[in-house]
Amino acid sequence: MLEDKNEKPVSELDELGEFGLIKHLTQNIKLQNSSSLKGVGDDAAVIEYTNKQTVVTTDLLVEGIHFDMLYMPMKHLGYKAVSVNLSDVYAMNAMPKQITVSLAVSNRMSVEALEELYDGILLACNIYGVDLVGGDTTSSTSGLIISITALGEGEKDKLVYRDGAKENDLICVSGDLGGAFMGLQLLEREKQIYNENPKVQPDFSGYDYVLERQLKPEPRKDVIDMFAEIGVKPTAMIDVSDGLSSDLIHICQQSEVGCTIYEDKIPLDFTTINVAEEMKLDPVVCALNGGEDYELLFTISLDDYEKIKDQKRVAVIGHITADKESYQFVSKSEQVQELTAQGWNAILKKG
Repeated sequence: MLEDKNEKPVSELDELGEFGLIKHLTQNIKLQNSSSLKGVGDDAAVIEYTNKQTVVTTDLLVEGIHFDMLYMPMKHLGYKAVSVNLSDVYAMNAMPKQITVSLAVSNRMSVEALEELYDGILLACNIYGVDLVGGDTTSSTSGLIISITALGEGEKDKLVYRDGAKENDLICVSGDLGGAFMGLQLLEREKQIYNENPKVQPDFSGYDYVLERQLKPEPRKDVIDMFAEIGVKPTAMIDVSDGLSSDLIHICQQSEVGCTIYEDKIPLDFTTINVAEEMKLDPVVCALNGGEDYELLFTISLDDYEKIKDQKRVAVIGHITADKESYQFVSKSEQVQELTAQGWNAILKKG
């Protein structure tokens, strides 16, 4: 999915200037939420939540660290930048309502490229019912930087934190894991081939699922809706951005508990398994440590098992133990191993 080189003339950013660029990119924004009293166009947005608590999260995406412009289409990048922030709000059992978008842009970026980026941003906003209410732009000497802040609302007695897991709670995860990591491995493999011989065109047929998991992740609003429908409030929750092992250990450390999960319970898509085996990787290891799946990892009371057991979008993969700092992984052969945090660490990532 390497981008084709665009031969048509492009518009330089300095033709518009900062304020002209902001006006150009935001001219078609329409507010969707009653809590958005004032959006783009003034010194600050005005937001009013009534009788609910405000949830705020910020995510930073840096070219060369979090994404590669060689194989990341701009529209996909805009969509993903919004999705990863909304996922954090859903992980609080809250509903996102507004975002702000700030960009640092190098002079090699065209107006048309930023239009594509904003097309993706606004598509995600429209799908998930979120308003873009502000932001900023500036220049960059080191590539594209995207900073998005998401704001949401939640009822005080329904918000879920990472620190509520208790002994005997069940550990659950939505969807399947490892697909985004395999999509990244596939893209990196084709990038290496392309760099060695640009005449060789990549063949991605049959890999659509893992590529979409990497390039266009979907935050799990449907799971939050499910909780409301079946009357379940998780005791703790986090989104799987750094990898199952790292994110589960985050919950355990915050809750001062231990955990046991089972290899044969970890949900894997057959495409993920096939791609991993093709690349001589263990699909379970990829699920444990890969990250960027943006599924919801949560714990529930044993009392809620009957409510959730038939939900096909959720798998029960283990349980919480009282032995804090004991994180166990039970293999298919019933061997007990230590579960360690080996997932994504952006601070240690080298561009």
